[in-house]
Amino acid sequence: MALWEQLLAGALGLLVLFMFFPGIKATMEKSKNAKEKHWGTLVLLTIVLLAFIMLLIFSVQ
Repeated sequence: MALWEQLLAGALGLLVLFMFFPGIKATMEKSKNAKEKHWGTLVLLTIVLLAFIMLLIFSVQ
């Protein structure tokens, strides 16, 4: 990748980060104040993601 493309990609990444930061901050604050934690959902999503990655890895071998 050329230098100008790398600089453009970096600038775009920073722009996306600054656009989504207020929403992420509000979501994290809302998560801290939640009464019920949903760890089961997090574990299930992690297992599904890992299974999908393993499927992709084994499909190319």
